[in-house]
Amino acid sequence: MASSSPTRHAWRVLLGLLIVIVALFGINALGVYGFKKSSWAPELALDLQGGTQIILSAESPNGAAPTEDQLNQAASIIRQRVDASGVAESDVTTEGGRNIVVQIPGAADAETRARIQASAKLELRPVILATDPASSFVGEDGKKTPYPTPADTLAATPTASPTDASDPNWATEQRQAELRAYDCSAKHDEPNSPEDEPIIACDENGMAKYLLGPVELDGTVIDDATAGREQQSGRWTVNLDFDAKGTEIFGKVSQRLNANRLAQLSPRDQFAFVLDGKVLSAPVMQAVILNGKPSISGDFTQESAKALADQLRYGALPLSFTVQSSDTISATLGSQQLEIGLITGLIGLGLVAIYSLISYRALGWVIMASIGVMGVLTYIIIAILAWRMGFRLSLAGVAGLIVSIGFTADSFIVYFERIRDELRDGKSIVASVEDGWGRAKRTIYISKSINILAAVVLYILADATVKGFAFTLGLTTLIDVFIFVIFTHPVMQLLARTRFFGGGHKLSGLDPDALGAVYRGRAQFRDVRTGSTGRAARNKGARGEAEKRQTIAERKRAEALAASPDAGKDSDA
Repeated sequence: MASSSPTRHAWRVLLGLLIVIVALFGINALGVYGFKKSSWAPELALDLQGGTQIILSAESPNGAAPTEDQLNQAASIIRQRVDASGVAESDVTTEGGRNIVVQIPGAADAETRARIQASAKLELRPVILATDPASSFVGEDGKKTPYPTPADTLAATPTASPTDASDPNWATEQRQAELRAYDCSAKHDEPNSPEDEPIIACDENGMAKYLLGPVELDGTVIDDATAGREQQSGRWTVNLDFDAKGTEIFGKVSQRLNANRLAQLSPRDQFAFVLDGKVLSAPVMQAVILNGKPSISGDFTQESAKALADQLRYGALPLSFTVQSSDTISATLGSQQLEIGLITGLIGLGLVAIYSLISYRALGWVIMASIGVMGVLTYIIIAILAWRMGFRLSLAGVAGLIVSIGFTADSFIVYFERIRDELRDGKSIVASVEDGWGRAKRTIYISKSINILAAVVLYILADATVKGFAFTLGLTTLIDVFIFVIFTHPVMQLLARTRFFGGGHKLSGLDPDALGAVYRGRAQFRDVRTGSTGRAARNKGARGEAEKRQTIAERKRAEALAASPDAGKDSDA
């Protein structure tokens, strides 16, 4: 019963692998036919597929040309916004000292365009007045009439100097008239509004319009913004984390706004996050917050909470931008380069197959089968990542996949050489497979850990054009280890119990005589020149290999056997 236990274990592991593969295909099928967001083919990056190019022209608040540092900082923040939207392998560069060029694989959806174009400086302003978005009223005649343009005779200066940013004295007669006449559906140029003056702005959905006080904080004080769920209610919230300066200022603002809430001075208990002249959110202050970690709650979904968190996290641009052009561009390298990469991979796979079959005979098919299973897993995982993470396969990523073929074959070669070493020591093939596995896996785990570490470091530090190589290299290394454990070893356990492999057939790659085994069983030796049965050694290579691997005691014993009258016969020590 004990001898069959490894066999049952091997079949269970292989069944588990089959379940994993079926589950992965099922997940991708759900994305293809259920959510209509996935595909059976991996998504290609900009260099292989083409996409959308958006050119943004920078505008500094004082009208002067932007500095190189400002432009580079803006490009970095826009790149983070694009990455946060799930678009991988994008390209964001500066051009001409004023422009930022954004290139996105495939067609850019409305949300991605909005993230890129929402590039003004993020501002936090208190709410002074809030109304519905209507810019007209129904007169006595029953007809809808637009609110009139504010007359010049209306008071434009506060009757008393405002004492803080929420002071109602900011709401002069002229500003109140402007608020009533403000049309949220019209296009307004608000990004360069003075920070020390009130502005009028609508929310993103056009459901409300506000008179907002002067800027009290900007996006530079936000260290982080994340989306999460409240533990008690389960509602989605946006959690903010201010830096030291923001914590101090926001603490004072929260005291004032919370006091207004307790005094029922709505809407002066609200503060608004303003980006590109649009109010992203205008929550009510519910408490005094002195630790710099407020949270925004509301009718958020997971997607809307994440979108707002991304806008707040990456909204602190030093410049505002206008869209100069938005065009469809062709692939920078094209399908021909992809075909060359695939042909290169096939050539590499063919060379690995030839080497494996020559060196390991039938064991080479185990290597090729392992690489085949790894290819299936890698393909379906990349397809799923394209759906769930926006991963796109670039030419650098294809190079990582090609390199992984050699790394994968290397793992199996280490394992097979360990098995052969055990056979040379005279162990049975079944025992050699188990003992070789115990020694080989430690070596492979260490080497693969180094590969993964190198891929992680390369992904973090390298340019965006190299990240695809690092990602696919790290991914395939993990899959390599998975295949090694859950496919290659179980298959070897089963093959070792077949007549062809277990009997050491000369074409199996596990022939003890061809490998030059010198030790057979407990305290039994054989003459390396004549073989275990008195036959001539199969070839000089096997005899030489055996002699090299002999210990001193074995060599002396072999010499004594050769000099004795019974040379060529096995002898018990």
